[in-house]
Amino acid sequence: MTRTQQLLADDPLWLVLLKVVALFAIGVFLTLFMIVLERKVVGRMQQRPGPNRTGPGGWLQSLADGLKLAFKEDIMPAMADKKVFFIAPVISTIPAFVAFSVIPFGGEVSIFGEPTVLQLVDLPVGVLVVLACSSIGVYGIVLGGWASGSPYPLLAALRSAAQVISYEIALGLSIVGVILYSGSLSTADIVSAQSSGWYVGLLLPSFVVFVIAMVGETNRAPFDLPEAESELVGGFHTEYSSLKFALFFLAEYVNMVTVSAMATTLFLGGGQWPWPLSFLNANGWLQFVAFLIKTFLFLFVFIWLRGTLPRMRYDQFMRLGWKVLVPASLVWILAIFAVRAFRSSGGSTASLMIGIGIALAALLVVAFLVPDRKVPTEQVELASDYPVPPLDLAVPSPSRHKLRRREVKAADDTREPALTGGVSRKENE
Repeated sequence: MTRTQQLLADDPLWLVLLKVVALFAIGVFLTLFMIVLERKVVGRMQQRPGPNRTGPGGWLQSLADGLKLAFKEDIMPAMADKKVFFIAPVISTIPAFVAFSVIPFGGEVSIFGEPTVLQLVDLPVGVLVVLACSSIGVYGIVLGGWASGSPYPLLAALRSAAQVISYEIALGLSIVGVILYSGSLSTADIVSAQSSGWYVGLLLPSFVVFVIAMVGETNRAPFDLPEAESELVGGFHTEYSSLKFALFFLAEYVNMVTVSAMATTLFLGGGQWPWPLSFLNANGWLQFVAFLIKTFLFLFVFIWLRGTLPRMRYDQFMRLGWKVLVPASLVWILAIFAVRAFRSSGGSTASLMIGIGIALAALLVVAFLVPDRKVPTEQVELASDYPVPPLDLAVPSPSRHKLRRREVKAADDTREPALTGGVSRKENE
């Protein structure tokens, strides 16, 4: 048993309850803070002030919105499945908070004279717990869309299921390298294994895949296709209101914090300070400060992407997951195994790892920028003569315009004798 596990096993009941309340408070507070921060940062990007009325500098705007949602009328559609409609937001919210329990926020501290660690529980399979919680959360989305009794939320829920399944594979494959080098699935052991160097440099392709996959996993822009307002009204929560809608909103932002904290834990050394400030690692509370700084860095990336990139098409989004991220992760895992085999034979791995990492990162960038192969418009046969928009935004050739005009003119000449009492246009002239 490690020192961390021993301290957590000796925690009294009051300290465990205090940690549970603290984790819940952190999740709610960061949600309220992130909503205002996102609106202010995006407003600054668009050269407008953002929220500036409620509270000092507008920082209490999300609290006012939350109170307003609590007192709004709770509307339930007549065709909804009432029990499932009620429990779906709860299923989305609870796993988001459960994933917090295995994340190490800092080192060893003393709380009211009781030595402990800033972590609720250290499980031997802590990484798998986070992946399982992210998988269970999509059940709330699917059930919420299905129970609404409307086709548009159901369509958005099915999109979300396909999206989470696709990007969860890439997310899981990106963690394999971290597990191989740390030799453990425990989040505390992974942080301890990075005391000599963070994995962000050693496993750069895994880090890139993890960051892209975590954006798709949380349904955030430019991958927020389940909530594509231009196509699906409001997405899977269109029919929700009051506190049920607030729970879906809470689950989304808590999931953002969870994946950002996991990225910090897996690749940025958790609460460890970098080399010039490594002497601060002796204090567990200062490690907690470092952990928050790194987590907020990833949360800012979420906001930055939303204010910068447009929403992707669904086929582009799925192609990125299945044809780029998953194959690149598999190749990278094979490269890691090759490097470890080379290392066990007595060779030097530093230059080999850097070269392979740069090559795979370049492969990801090139594969992302290469456009899809487009089928020429002339090769597509239409099912009927009804005029349709150009396929895939391709401009029809002039010959098709001429052909269409001839068809319309022929149809007019056929209909006109009946309108003129059986006399053709030439006879009238």
